[in-house]
Amino acid sequence: MKWLIASDIHGSEYYCKELLAAYDREQADRMLLLGDVLYHGPRNDLPKDYAPKSVIALLNARKQDIVCVRGNCDTEVDQMVLEFPILSDYCVLDLGERLVYATHGHVYGEQNPPPLHKGDILLCGHTHVPKCVEHTGYVYLNPGSVSIPKENSHHGYIVLENGLFVWKDFEGNEIMRYQL
Repeated sequence: MKWLIASDIHGSEYYCKELLAAYDREQADRMLLLGDVLYHGPRNDLPKDYAPKSVIALLNARKQDIVCVRGNCDTEVDQMVLEFPILSDYCVLDLGERLVYATHGHVYGEQNPPPLHKGDILLCGHTHVPKCVEHTGYVYLNPGSVSIPKENSHHGYIVLENGLFVWKDFEGNEIMRYQL
């Protein structure tokens, strides 16, 4: 199965459209969103083409393809308008000998991981910075942000297929990779 993994859309219609175009171009089977879908929160500037109602319509049209975890900017009100579940704090992907523990990153994150087995993957958004770090006992991965990248990083996502994680920008350029 091929996954497209992204985080932190923050209500940007422009970047949501870029994400969906990448999803189609990559011919992914499923999309995993790591939270902060509709709102930008008080610490972020408004993203380009901030239009949460448009993002709702765009994502609801793909509801059968989306798995989503709750970000710190996501609320029960958001669940009332989104037609796919968004309020779970985490999800787990089984990659055979390893698990991917996917969460937003505001509770469990790189400096505060959940209980994991050696070699498991902790996949988080929240920081808006793409990252891949092998820690003792686990690997931390972050796709960065779809709409508000930080620390001079790119707008982008990760593709996961056959144990290979590939970070890309919206032009499809490969930024980095990690092979299990």
